[in-house]
Amino acid sequence: MAERGPGESSVGESALVRLAVWSGPRNISTAMMRSWENRSDTVVVDEPFYAHYLAVSGVDHPGREEVLASGETDWRTVVAGLLAPAPAGVRVAYSKQMVHHLTPEMDRGWIGQLTNVLLIRDPREVVASYLRSRPHVDAADVGVGQLGVLYDELSDIGAAPPVIDTADFLRDPEAYSRALCDLVGVPYEAGMVEWPAGPRASDGVWGLHWYSAVWRSTGFEPYRPREVELSGAGAAVAEAARPTYERLHAVRWLVS
Repeated sequence: MAERGPGESSVGESALVRLAVWSGPRNISTAMMRSWENRSDTVVVDEPFYAHYLAVSGVDHPGREEVLASGETDWRTVVAGLLAPAPAGVRVAYSKQMVHHLTPEMDRGWIGQLTNVLLIRDPREVVASYLRSRPHVDAADVGVGQLGVLYDELSDIGAAPPVIDTADFLRDPEAYSRALCDLVGVPYEAGMVEWPAGPRASDGVWGLHWYSAVWRSTGFEPYRPREVELSGAGAAVAEAARPTYERLHAVRWLVS
C-alpha cells in the first residue's frame, strides 16, 4: 500500500474537502460552523489562529489569557493542522476563520490549498453588534478591509471565491446550504439548518463571551432588517468599511 503524502486524507485527498469560511466578527460564522458540524461527515475547528492573533497583536479581548493558554500561538503549527490528514470517514474539514487573525508576518500561500468562502455583512450592523460586547471598535476589528484584500489575493491565484452576504443567506438558509454542498461536492443533509441548543466541545473557550445567542439557537435566525444608529468613532468605522463592503456585495453569490 502506498504511503500518504503530507496533507492527504485517510479517505483519499480527492475525497476530502478543506472548507474555510472567512468573515469578520459579529456575522453568522458560528451558526455556519454549527450547521456544518451537524453533518454526519464533517469535523470543524473554531478560529484556529485566535491565540496567534492575540499573542502578536497584544489586543485585550475578553478571555484573552484563557485563549492564549488553550490555543496555538505559532501560525505555522496551525497551518500544518489545517492541512493534516483527516480522520477516517471525514469528508469535510471545516474551519471557521476570522480574516483579521491573518497577521502581517504570516505567509498566506497555503490558503489557496483550501476551498474558501467569504461572508460579509453590512458594516453598520457589524459595528453596532460589536459595540454591544466591547466599548471600542476600529477598522481592523471589523475585518471588512481584510476581506477585500483576501478576495483579491484569491482571485489573483485562481477563481474568485464565493462571497455570501448574511442577509441573503438568512432569507433562505436551506437554499444557500444546498448550494454550498453542491459547490464542494457533498450531499445536503437536513441537519444543516437545525441543531440542538447549547455549547459544544468544538467551541473555543471564548464562546462564554461571544456565543450566547448561538448557544440558545436551534437553527438560523430568520432575517429581519435592523434599524442601526451609530455616532462618533463607530459611525466613522462603518463608513470607512462601506466602499469595500459594496464592492464585495456587488459580486456576491445569489442563490435562487
